[in-house]
Amino acid sequence: MKKKFTDYLIVDGYNVINAWSDLNEMAKVDLEGAREKLNFILGEYAAFSGIYTIVVYDAYRVKAHTKREEEIGNLKIVYTKEKQTADSYIEKLITEFGPKKHLSIRVASDDMAEQQMVLGKGGSRITTRELNIEVQRSNTKIKTTTKTKKTEKNTLEDVVDTDVLRKLEEIRKGISKGK
Repeated sequence: MKKKFTDYLIVDGYNVINAWSDLNEMAKVDLEGAREKLNFILGEYAAFSGIYTIVVYDAYRVKAHTKREEEIGNLKIVYTKEKQTADSYIEKLITEFGPKKHLSIRVASDDMAEQQMVLGKGGSRITTRELNIEVQRSNTKIKTTTKTKKTEKNTLEDVVDTDVLRKLEEIRKGISKGK
C-alpha cells in the first residue's frame, strides 16, 4: 500500500461468492471465473468509493500452496497459504491494524463467529447482502456519473490555463497570417 487510507473493507471472498447467487451459480462451473468477477466488482467499488479493499481467499484445503498477493489500485487480493483459513488471516490482519480511532475497518462476511471476532477487535461488520446493496448503489452512481460526463461538452477552455490558452491563440493567429 503506497497511499495512506482511513477506510478499509476486508472481504471473505468465498463467503461472498457463496452468498451472491450469480457468483454462486458461476462458481459451480468456473470457480476461477467467479473469483475474477468478484475481484472486478470489488475493484470498481474500491476505485469509486475510495475504500481500500482487501479480498481474502483461503487455501485451507489446498496442498503446498504459498501465500500470494496481488494489488490493483485500491484492491488487494490475497490467497492464503496452505492450512490457513480466510478467517484466521482476517483476524491476524485486524490485530495488526490495532485499535486506531482514525481508521474505519469493516469486514464483509456472513460467518457469525468471524463477525463477533471483528467486533471484539474494534472493527465493524457488514453482511454479504449489505455489501451487495452498497456495490449496486455504487454501480448506479458510476453509471450516472459517466452518463453525465459523456453529455457534458469538454472544451479546451475548461481544462487549459488562461495563459496557455492565450499563447496558443497567438500561435494560431501567427500561423494563419503566414498563409
